[in-house]
Amino acid sequence: MKDQEEKQDDQDIRTLNKASIAEALIAQIPDLDRPHAKLIVETFFELIAEHLEKGDTVKIPGLGNFSVRDKVARPGRNLKTGETVTITERRVVTFHPSGTLNARVTTNLIPPQEQPRTRRTRAVLKDKE
Repeated sequence: MKDQEEKQDDQDIRTLNKASIAEALIAQIPDLDRPHAKLIVETFFELIAEHLEKGDTVKIPGLGNFSVRDKVARPGRNLKTGETVTITERRVVTFHPSGTLNARVTTNLIPPQEQPRTRRTRAVLKDKE
């Protein structure tokens, strides 16, 4: 039982949700109260969803681009029965991370000696010397 609680706590720490975004806003903006923070977060995500419903592209600098793509109908297979079925056409949301986000994520994964040296990393390394 205790192990399950610890696992749940670990998952909560590593999952960002609307409530934790609202709490971060409250921490950053002293005069902001909880109901207004929740309203800001809800409005933000609702605005993104509305634009994606219309087929618009949503560009958030430093994060990436959300866009809608139409997928055509195609043949597929039911893996349990082996029966050939048609997968219907549909719209899907795609996300392409920005170069900035990609660099932040991959920098933590690649050991420092293996990181590609760009102008910026060379400048940072030069400053450290």
